[in-house]
Amino acid sequence: MRIEQEPVPVRFTVVARAFHWTMAVMVIAILFIGVFMVTSIADFRFLVAIHEPLGIAILVFVLARICWRLTHVPPPFPPGMSRVDRLAAKYSEWLLYALLLVQPLIGWAMVSASGEPMVHFGSLYLPDIAPQNITVFADLLRAHIVAAYLLYLVFAAHLAGVLLHTIVFRDRVLDRMAFWRAPRSASAVVEEEQPV
Repeated sequence: MRIEQEPVPVRFTVVARAFHWTMAVMVIAILFIGVFMVTSIADFRFLVAIHEPLGIAILVFVLARICWRLTHVPPPFPPGMSRVDRLAAKYSEWLLYALLLVQPLIGWAMVSASGEPMVHFGSLYLPDIAPQNITVFADLLRAHIVAAYLLYLVFAAHLAGVLLHTIVFRDRVLDRMAFWRAPRSASAVVEEEQPV
């Protein structure tokens, strides 16, 4: 008797894809806002008012995304993907998660150390997570800047890797995270012995 098994999943779950693209938009936005914050004195307060709640939103999203990722098996990589590429993809993903987790916490601690209230969505104030201290603030500011540069680099490397696989290798790796219709993987067929 021949039993057709379910096709091997070729993409992440709808929830994982929604997390991915929502966070991609938020991260791109906050990186650009961060650049404009340090170059535009006139709009600084306005940009901070967007930057801080967006950073906290990213923190919430990344925590939820890590929980989802730990409880759901990702789809397999394309068959032709080398071991080095697979390791690079795996560890760059976790490095991105780590940076997206640490960076908002550093920013939150930095605001706490400055003595300014951490406002999140109107009248909601978040508690301080660092002592009010100018030296602590200066150290956290430097850490926030370094983490931002690292985030730029890892994000750019991730994007470059996806473009390389999509344009050069054409292995459809982007289909794993896309919302467009992807080709179905072939169903596995298993031979089962007939009972005697």
